[in-house]
Amino acid sequence: MKRRTLLLGGGGLVAMGVAGFVAWRESSLRAPQANRAVSQPNAASSPPDLEAFYASHLPDSKGRDTALESFRGDALLINFWATWCPPCVAEMPELEALSKSFNHVQFVGIAIDTAANVNKFLTNIPVSYPILVAGHRGIDLVRAMGNPVGGLPYTVLVTSGGRVNEQILGQVNAGTLTQQLQRLVA
Repeated sequence: MKRRTLLLGGGGLVAMGVAGFVAWRESSLRAPQANRAVSQPNAASSPPDLEAFYASHLPDSKGRDTALESFRGDALLINFWATWCPPCVAEMPELEALSKSFNHVQFVGIAIDTAANVNKFLTNIPVSYPILVAGHRGIDLVRAMGNPVGGLPYTVLVTSGGRVNEQILGQVNAGTLTQQLQRLVA
């Protein structure tokens, strides 16, 4: 009796595992690719509200207030990220390297996180461009910037004239982003 119960239970677990794997594989095949511009057809996006961005004030990781209006007129790369987001963490060294190559573009990181987590992160992976801490209220800003689902990482490229050039949902690809930045400053 016990052997039969064990065999039936084991078979049920195997069947559940196979069904779970098939469901995961199907959903993965239909998932959007990272670094896809949100503005491409069929992408879930809304028009970015740059005025909501410029009207915001956010503290840096040391608590000093920054008016985002101070970035108006600059070509911008705005990167929404979090320390708990593996693709966000993975792309940070690439963004840092690109920020040094594209000195005509102001890079701004907006952390959907706590100042304590951001400070701890920055001791391990230093970043030279401004990192601002939005906490959970940053999700509203992410949505206002054209990402209604609030997924991270999310990167927005803005021309110096105040026009959104690109919206990227997911981890950036350094080669593709380099081309996008070259078009931004052209």
